[in-house]
Amino acid sequence: MIKCFTLSNQIRVVLEPISYLKSVSLGIWIKAGSAYETLELNGISHVIEHMLFKGTKTKSAKDIADITTSLGGNLNAFTSKEYTSYYIRTLDIHLEASIDLLSDMIINSTITKEDIEKEKSVILDEIDMYEDSPEDMVHEELQQYVWKDNPHGYIISGDKETVKSFTRKQIVDFKDNYYTGENIVISIAGSFNLEKVIEKLEESFGRIPSKGNTSPLIKPEYIRCDYRKNKDLEQAHLNVAYNAISSLSEERYAFSIVNSVLGGSVNSRLFQRIREEEGMVYSIYSYGSSYDKCGLLQIYAGMNPSLIEEVMEAIYHTIDEFVKEKFTLHELNNAREELKTELIINAESTQCRMENNAKALLQFDRMVTLDETIKELDKVTLDDTSYIIDHYLKDIKPSTAIIGKLS
Repeated sequence: MIKCFTLSNQIRVVLEPISYLKSVSLGIWIKAGSAYETLELNGISHVIEHMLFKGTKTKSAKDIADITTSLGGNLNAFTSKEYTSYYIRTLDIHLEASIDLLSDMIINSTITKEDIEKEKSVILDEIDMYEDSPEDMVHEELQQYVWKDNPHGYIISGDKETVKSFTRKQIVDFKDNYYTGENIVISIAGSFNLEKVIEKLEESFGRIPSKGNTSPLIKPEYIRCDYRKNKDLEQAHLNVAYNAISSLSEERYAFSIVNSVLGGSVNSRLFQRIREEEGMVYSIYSYGSSYDKCGLLQIYAGMNPSLIEEVMEAIYHTIDEFVKEKFTLHELNNAREELKTELIINAESTQCRMENNAKALLQFDRMVTLDETIKELDKVTLDDTSYIIDHYLKDIKPSTAIIGKLS
């Protein structure tokens, strides 16, 4: 049974006790990411994520690493466009110590000038690594252009010159404004005592101020683009994008089935036609990039640079056929069962349950249970999927981004 409640400082908490396990996953989720930044502060959420591992008033970075090892070594964090998450998976006997560690990092991080300058070098290297990952880069570059001049288009890590310019005051001010009770969700799933954990969370996190000075998300305008970047690579990397649904849309269940049939699995139209039958690409798949205010249906393909035009033509031809023919009840049922199987298998992981519960509370301000999701998938009809196809793919010229050897 999932329990939701609110701490005295407006931090929302979702707890899912699973008594037959011996492990537990704890996540602290903050509404802070690149979509909340200004151009001058692009990348600062990611910098803060790094800085919280560098030391607190009572612990050095080495102390944090030592404690992490003693708790099983599974402490990590990530920054996305709309969230920053700090999480740990450990044994149930270590949950209180994990709460102590994460609360100390979030509340008492020192964020010294010396540590900032050291960590900037690490982050700049990370940005360089991203430049060496064209499959990720082509995705990010496309979003940067279709959501131009809106924070949703900003690259999560920021650019090097902007990151270099950050001052301690800017970093601390941004953290103080966004790491507040109204912006935080704590999610725990696994083996724990409910009453003890509620008391512990209030004791550990109740000191965080309830409010800061934050800016709301702004819905971006979709701007069609054709982006090309010449880069000396063995493969060319293509990303195609159609304007699509937000993560809050009631159409998300039908959309997930359409995506699965189009390019979300090895049995999909794009994979079977372009990868298996034609042998044009090494990799091809479609996926949804959905956020609170906007979303895209994206297609990635990796190929020999000499085949770029042929692959693009094959993708558009496959989509044209998809729009004209739609798909069969057999395909609908197969896609539905594949999605349900993935959901149910993932639900056997405490980390997946913790993540899903946190995202539901952050996005919908309520629990969206596995049973509810399966029921909604079961309701999807061929008419529902036809509407998605006609509305988002029919007679629409998509945006494209290509990175590779173009001449």
